[in-house]
Amino acid sequence: MSSSQAPEDQQGGGDPPGDLRSVLVTSVLNLEPLDEDLFRGRHYWVPTTQRLFGGQIVGQALVAAAKSVSEDVHVHSLHCYFVRTGDPKVPVLYQVERTRTGTSFSVRSVKAVQHGKPIFICQASFQQAQPSPLQHQFSMPAVPPPEELLDHEALIDQYLRDPNLQEMYRVGLNRIAAKEVPIEIKLVNPPILSQLQSKEPKQMFWVRARGHIGEGDMKMHCCVAAYISDYAFLGTALLPHQWQCNVHFMVSLDHSMWFHNPFRADHWMLYECESPWAGGSRGLVQGRLWRRDGILAVSCAQEGVIRVKSRVSESKL
Repeated sequence: MSSSQAPEDQQGGGDPPGDLRSVLVTSVLNLEPLDEDLFRGRHYWVPTTQRLFGGQIVGQALVAAAKSVSEDVHVHSLHCYFVRTGDPKVPVLYQVERTRTGTSFSVRSVKAVQHGKPIFICQASFQQAQPSPLQHQFSMPAVPPPEELLDHEALIDQYLRDPNLQEMYRVGLNRIAAKEVPIEIKLVNPPILSQLQSKEPKQMFWVRARGHIGEGDMKMHCCVAAYISDYAFLGTALLPHQWQCNVHFMVSLDHSMWFHNPFRADHWMLYECESPWAGGSRGLVQGRLWRRDGILAVSCAQEGVIRVKSRVSESKL
C-alpha cells in the first residue's frame, strides 16, 4: 500500500453524520492484550444463525497481527481458513506467531482459539511502501450514487409495508431488522419480493462502517474492511437458485483479501460481488471494493459450503 493514511479528499463521500466513534473500532476490533502476541476478542453482533460472524473473526485476527509489526509496514494480503464453528457464548483468543520479519515483507500467522481448539487460522503479509511504474486496474462499474438509494432499514420497511408480502419473508425481514449491524448498506438493484425470480450470481451494494473512524492508521481501516468484506458475500452464489431451493446449511470455508490502495472504511465504497462457480455443495465468490473516485481499494475471494434442499412445488391438480 502506498500510504499510511487514506486520501480524505480524493475518496469523497464525506464523514458520516454525527461525531460518534464507530463501534467497530471502540468495541468489535478493540482487542484485550493478555500477554505478548496474545489477545482476547469479544462479540458485538451475532447473525441469526447463532454462529460467530466470519468477518468479525477475520477483522480481529488482522488487528492482532497488525499489533506485532512496525508502524511503517502495511497489510497487503491475508489468507484464512475457518476450521471450526465459533461459539458466540465465549470470547475468542488470538495467538500471533511472528513467522518472518524481512526488509520489505513480514508475515504473521494468527490462530483463533475457543475451548482449547483452533476455530480459525490466518496468515497476513505486510509490506514496506514501494512505488512502482507498473500500475493498472479494471474500471469501476457505473452505478447510482448511494445518496440516490434506500438504506437497508428503509428498504426493509418498504418490504414490510407490502400487504402481499408472504409471511415467510415477513418473519425473516423482522428478524433482520431487529439486529443492530455495525455497517451501513445500500443495495444497487434491490429485489422486488413480489416478483421473485432467479438472478445472475452478481450483486453490488454501497457499504461503509457506521459512525466515525477518521483518517487514523490505515491498518485499522483495513481491519474494518476485513469485517465488512464477509457481509452477504457468500450469498452471491445463491442468487440463481434461491427461489428454487431452501438453504439447509451455509458457512465460509476460507477467505482471502488483497489490499491495493488506501481508503477510508467509514466512507461509502462500492462492493461488487460475483460467483463464477458453484458445485459439489460449495460456492466460490469474488469481490472488489471500490472507492467513490473509481480507485480499486480491495479484492476478496471466498469459498463456502452451501447445502440446499429443493423446494417442493405445490400441485395444481
